[in-house]
Amino acid sequence: MTSSQARHPFACSAGDEAALVAGAQSGDRDALTRLVELHRPWIYNIALRMLWSPSEAEDATQEILIKVLKTLSGFRGESRFRTWLYRIAMNHLLNMKRGSMEAPLSFEQYGEGLDSAPDTELPGYSDAERSLLIEEAKIGCMTGMLLCLDREQRLAYVLGSVFAFEDTVCAEILGLTPQVFRKRLSRARADLHAFMQGKCGLVNVDNPCRCARKTQAFIDRGFVDPQRMKFNRDHEQKLRDVASSEASPVFEAVTDEYPRLFREHPFQRGPDLKGLVDKVLAGSALGRNLDE
Repeated sequence: MTSSQARHPFACSAGDEAALVAGAQSGDRDALTRLVELHRPWIYNIALRMLWSPSEAEDATQEILIKVLKTLSGFRGESRFRTWLYRIAMNHLLNMKRGSMEAPLSFEQYGEGLDSAPDTELPGYSDAERSLLIEEAKIGCMTGMLLCLDREQRLAYVLGSVFAFEDTVCAEILGLTPQVFRKRLSRARADLHAFMQGKCGLVNVDNPCRCARKTQAFIDRGFVDPQRMKFNRDHEQKLRDVASSEASPVFEAVTDEYPRLFREHPFQRGPDLKGLVDKVLAGSALGRNLDE
């Protein structure tokens, strides 16, 4: 499945999902591949927004899928498979060792860092190269803003606002009541959107911060590498093309302009894990079923 064929991870009906799981558990390699490929890019894109670093997001995606594959044979259908899988994924992201970009960081400190980055032109590039670099700087900066939220708030915002999963689904995945999830998301939105309103020129033209004027400073500081894009790469879709359009109106009625900016970011393909899947399955109960 290529990114141009990416489906929403919850678009699969309960019956179709159950059939894929049963097929995978009984030795149908195609069913297992379809099951993994339905969720792999979503896990990676969520991890990327939780960790900022593509390499760390790739590692986290691998670790999550290893856990899923090693325990799939024991899945008994006591909940929907999607709930079981995403609980594994989200618990991993909440409890894993702090990433390299996750040093405790407040919005105030982040704003000071932006203010200290000099406003300069971006010389020596063609118009096309310049546009790519500015977009890379914008995506990296906005993803960095998410790191100012604690992990629980960050995950709530990524799931509920950026990917627009319904609040009842998010609550089910995270083992919360819908009310508790809505409160967590509301706090995350309030903190992040207040910062963006007061600092980001993308949402408030009165703010002096402009992506084009900060890009050279981001290059100088090592956050943007002209030779190797971290964010503006390996994609054929935007998040808005694949994210749900049916998020709860409670959250989308007034402040959708902020999540909409995040949904303009690339939905990336993520790492190719076929070799890893085969390695994990080797000698396992599920692998023996597939080989029969």
